[in-house]
Amino acid sequence: MIRLFVGLSMPEEIRQRLSLLNGGVPGARWEPPENYHVTLRFIGEVELGRAEDIDAELHRLRMPSFTLSLSAVDHFGPHDKARVLYVGVERNEMLQRLQAKVENAVQRAGMPAETRKFTPHVTLARLKDSPVQRIQTFREQYNLFRAGPFAVTEFTLYSSHPGKGHSVYHEEATYPLEAA
Repeated sequence: MIRLFVGLSMPEEIRQRLSLLNGGVPGARWEPPENYHVTLRFIGEVELGRAEDIDAELHRLRMPSFTLSLSAVDHFGPHDKARVLYVGVERNEMLQRLQAKVENAVQRAGMPAETRKFTPHVTLARLKDSPVQRIQTFREQYNLFRAGPFAVTEFTLYSSHPGKGHSVYHEEATYPLEAA
């Protein structure tokens, strides 16, 4: 069994800018910069044969490259039980199209449809018992954060492995987008 997801990696300069946001929220487990990505589709645990089917379907996707920008800090979960701090992705029709194509490819490979709404973001930290006021202060401090635009020229099939304090991601395959 292998735990998989499809995502977009971040350029090094964007990772560095995002890493400067880390800190100031008790109970936050900050993601290391090498883990920053935008998830297009979480797949979960699959047999190796199914992983090969997913890879084959993803190789068939054709789409032009595009640019993406990040903006504003927010959180998932209610204010008093926030679970994740993240930087949002500015609305982008090309990103929506790519995500839909990835979703269809994963379903063609035999996986069930994703039931959660696609909310593109880059996870900064996972929260546990973080004070509501500190989360609010962090959001206010970085509400005007912007990064990009940066070129999206490929997407990646990642495997996820448990590690000390955070998961370790490995690139299993990379799929180029066509030159715009």
